[in-house]
Amino acid sequence: MEFELTRYWWIVVLRGVLAIAFGVIAFFWPGVVWLVVVATFAAYALLDGVLAIVAAVRAQGRAGPWWALLLEGVVSIAAGVVAILWPGITELVLLFVIAGWCMATGVLEIVAAIRRRKYIVGEWLLALSGVLSIALGLALALMPIAGLLVVAWWIGAYSLAFGILLVILGFRLRGLSRQVSSPEYAAAR
Repeated sequence: MEFELTRYWWIVVLRGVLAIAFGVIAFFWPGVVWLVVVATFAAYALLDGVLAIVAAVRAQGRAGPWWALLLEGVVSIAAGVVAILWPGITELVLLFVIAGWCMATGVLEIVAAIRRRKYIVGEWLLALSGVLSIALGLALALMPIAGLLVVAWWIGAYSLAFGILLVILGFRLRGLSRQVSSPEYAAAR
């Protein structure tokens, strides 16, 4: 079971790298046409959702509540589809879509961390990324008039922090994978 949890560590790292890339884009190109912001968010949400669903399907029946990760993936894909179907969406509406997505995925990440605490080391990183998601969602919902530039920077900061936490967690899982597959570990069991 431990090996199965750590086998796909690279999916966690890939999600982190995508979040970091999205954060960099949000920081360095905040004034780009709003449609590009919508498309960037949609692409990130769709990719993140697909990767979360892949991770959930691979973990199904092996450890803990794979359904929370599956639901997080569905929520991410739904947010991406909303952004694609209404490309002329206003700043305010997209802001609330992003805020809702952040809060929903944050809650699901915390649930997944709590349920997986028996199976993985470093689950607090996933819980912390969930807290960051909720904090960003609340900030966006409570201060919608902050402006596109500030919102882009908030989203960029969140994405960078979230991505770094996922990369760290992924490499911890990779280390655990090597430990679990070592002959010494097998002999000890």
